[in-house]
Amino acid sequence: MMKGKMCPVHMVALVLVLVGALNWGLVGLFGFNLVSYLLGSWPMVERVVYVLVGLSAVLMVFGCHCKKCDEACGTAQKM
Repeated sequence: MMKGKMCPVHMVALVLVLVGALNWGLVGLFGFNLVSYLLGSWPMVERVVYVLVGLSAVLMVFGCHCKKCDEACGTAQKM
């Protein structure tokens, strides 16, 4: 999977994916939406968090193919 230390982009993406997974687990088990509870008074910020979690999941699935990530994570395909 990833070799060595994760680049900052992957680290942030991993944290956001974990937040999303935790949130869905709480929704499924207890009907409690942690993101809505914490950011319910700011619906636009709540929506941005959901979009960032989704984009982070896509990044984790497909990987980041920039030069910096290739050097830090080794996830980019060599040509």
